[in-house]
Amino acid sequence: MPHHFTEPPDFTDPSDFTHASRSTDPSGAGLSRYGWTETLDHAFAEHGAAGLVPARIARVDRGLCDAVTESGPVRAALTALHSPDPLLAPCTGDWAALLPGREPRLAALLPRRSAIVRSSASRSSHGQVLAANVDTVVLAVSLAAPLDAARLERLLALAWDSGARPLIVLTKADLAADPAAARAEAGALAPGVDILVTSVSTGQNIDVLTALLSGTTVLLGSSGAGKSSLGNALLGDELLATGAVRAQDGKGRHTTVRRELVPLPGGGVLIDTPGLRGISLYDAADGLEQVFAEIERLARDCRFGDCSHDTEPGCAVQAAIRAGELTRRRLDNYRKLQRENAYAASRTDARLRGERANRQKAITSHLRATYKFRDRQS
Repeated sequence: MPHHFTEPPDFTDPSDFTHASRSTDPSGAGLSRYGWTETLDHAFAEHGAAGLVPARIARVDRGLCDAVTESGPVRAALTALHSPDPLLAPCTGDWAALLPGREPRLAALLPRRSAIVRSSASRSSHGQVLAANVDTVVLAVSLAAPLDAARLERLLALAWDSGARPLIVLTKADLAADPAAARAEAGALAPGVDILVTSVSTGQNIDVLTALLSGTTVLLGSSGAGKSSLGNALLGDELLATGAVRAQDGKGRHTTVRRELVPLPGGGVLIDTPGLRGISLYDAADGLEQVFAEIERLARDCRFGDCSHDTEPGCAVQAAIRAGELTRRRLDNYRKLQRENAYAASRTDARLRGERANRQKAITSHLRATYKFRDRQS
């Protein structure tokens, strides 16, 4: 009979892991509370026929991962999935095919239906996947400090581009001078996005947030935004580490050091992430179009198709600014994020060209060596 967790599994000690049983049902029926679907069942059929079992990655750590299988948690090696491209590396939320046994290891990843991607923290041309197969991205924004409009727009672009649904959660309402005004300000920046004012201290709207979440939810936000406290409130237990914040700017230390997935009591799963200090966009053109939809819409009415929305005659965007329908700050940030995204795309293209050139050089070198060997043999 499939094992179902009644409590969130403890991934803190590798010695606590049990090895996946070879008798595990490859259908993954016991993984339904972690998001297993009929679509995944079909995608896994070939792996199941090969004797592999489905698993969902809960945490990645130095060549190993903590994963959930139908028969329980398991510690598995990632060596078979090594890739120089971080976009292809296993991450929290991924579904995988696992080879069970005394030394379990992941053999393949299933296709992702959504992924939160940013430019890598190293500022290389690679992207970094923060979480995969996400349904809802909760953007935690603290009301203990003034709202940072540009940062919220950047987070929204990241969320929209992932293919998941963004949800803005304004935290620490008990520390805000005017929560209603902050909500209105956020609403002006995120048309069409649900916004919820919450407080873990008073319990305000935590039940409403719980009711809104289903499937896989990821928490994103700055250090000190109250993500882990919010996560603990949703989990009904102090499972996620929390820390104090500086009074002068509301910023905190990274109390969450790795992304990890845990089941929610009412169904679905939650992925907590470390606080994001840097949020560099990576190929997020679709997300930007969604965040700045009103500018995109206005631009269609400009006289010139290649209008830069600066000094051109007949610019509908500049007309909206003069009429007070659009702020210059919002247009400036839109341009800034577009430039950043275009630069990231150009670097990626250059890297791919370089990788292709290196592969071609390696092939040419190999062929030359082969021909020399044949010449010596003749």
